[in-house]
Formats: sequence, structure tokens, C-alpha cells
Amino acid sequence: MLDLKFIKENKQIVNKSLKDRRMKVDLERILGLYEKRRSLLSGVEGLKHKKNTASTEIGRLIKEKKNAQDKITSMKAISQKIKTIDKKVEEIDKEICEISLTIPNIPDSSVPIGPEPDANKIVRQSTSLPKFDFGPKTHLEIAEALGIIDFGRASKLTGSHFSLFKAQGARLERALINFMLDLHTGKRKYIEIWPPALVNRRSMIGTGQLPKLEEDMYRLKDEDYFLVPTAEVPLTNMHQDEVLREEDLPICYTAYTPC
Repeated sequence: MLDLKFIKENKQIVNKSLKDRRMKVDLERILGLYEKRRSLLSGVEGLKHKKNTASTEIGRLIKEKKNAQDKITSMKAISQKIKTIDKKVEEIDKEICEISLTIPNIPDSSVPIGPEPDANKIVRQSTSLPKFDFGPKTHLEIAEALGIIDFGRASKLTGSHFSLFKAQGARLERALINFMLDLHTGKRKYIEIWPPALVNRRSMIGTGQLPKLEEDMYRLKDEDYFLVPTAEVPLTNMHQDEVLREEDLPICYTAYTPC
């Protein structure tokens, strides 16, 4: 999430980023909540100081066997005010968090802006594109013709847009997985991880899938667990709430997940 102080000091930049991404977020709302939160916290600190002073005075009066009832009544009233303000701050924090999670990072200045993919620019091209004097088949058509992929039976098992690899196709999938893992763990010295295929909501928020993409995620009916969309989610969240030492960086993980 973007820091609220950054949003306040760079409102025009954040607004431009939202416009470029064709997104609408009420920045005035979140900044208003930010100021209200600061004001409430400032006020509650003063009340807590009064409460501490009253508590000390009550202790002194009781020790001297004097009537401390008025001070006790006053302290109870202050305590109730503090409780009310703390509840308001908690509600504001929740709303600030909900809005903050919908504000994306600022794109790099080199990123092209446009509503359609044709606004993208080719950065580099390693080889020239082949030219044919006939209409080439797609890789899906070739795979079906070779009998290494079966979309019809995959649709029967699960639904449309799923695939079922068989024979040499299944062997190819397995070989590619091993090739990827062996390359990263061997030549590149990555640490191989076999993570769980289910993660909790906090993990999905941690890597940005939630709340924006929740409707596209696969979630368990009776548990707040989600099927991982990529290995990025569990690998990144392995260090959730941890402070990493600079001398331990970089930390390189690799994983295969059946997502």
C-alpha cells in the first residue's frame, strides 16, 4: 500500500496514476479520514494525560484518607471518552485500510499510457519474426492433432478453458517442471520450496490479489482459504511480518505449484 503521508504530499501524482490506470478512488475521503484520525489521536493523548494525573491524585487522596469520589467520577468519565475515541479510531483505521488496498502503485514514467494493448511498445526483439506463405496452425491445433492434449475431456472433467495433457504431452509438462526447478536450484542456487496450495486471506492481501481480484479467485466455501493463483503468493508471504537483514539478501526461492 502507498503510505498515507506520501498520498497527502503527492496527491497530484497519485491522481494522475489513477487516471492513467482508468481507476476511480476517493482520495479526498481517505485524506479526510487521515486528518480526522490525527485529530482524534491528539485529543485522546490529552485525555490520557488527564486520566493519569487524576489517578495519581486519587491515590494521594486515598492515602491521606480524604474524599476522592469526585476525582473517581471524573476519571470514569474520562475513561469512557477515551474508550469512545479509541473505537472511532479503530473504525477509521478499518476504512482507511479498505480504501488504501484499492490504490495501486505508481507506474514508472517509461510505461506507455493507453486504453488498448496497441499502446504498448516493443522494447526489444531477439530474433526476426518468421513469415509463412500459408496460414500456420496454432499450437493448440497442433497439440490436439498430435494427441498430446485433450480439451474435450478436460471440459467434461472440469469445464471450458481447462486442459488435459496426455502421453507425450503429460511427459513434456513433467519435464518442463523439472527443467525449471533443476535450473534454478542448480545453476542459480535458488532454494526449492513446496508450499501449500491453499493460503489465507491475509496472504492474498499481502501480494495484492485481494481485494481487487476476489471475484476471480477460487475460495473454499466454509473456510477463508484461497487456492494459490501463482507460487508468488506463498513464497512472498513466507516472510510476512518479518524484517529481513540486509546482509541476508537476496533471498531466492523457486517453486512449482499446480495452479
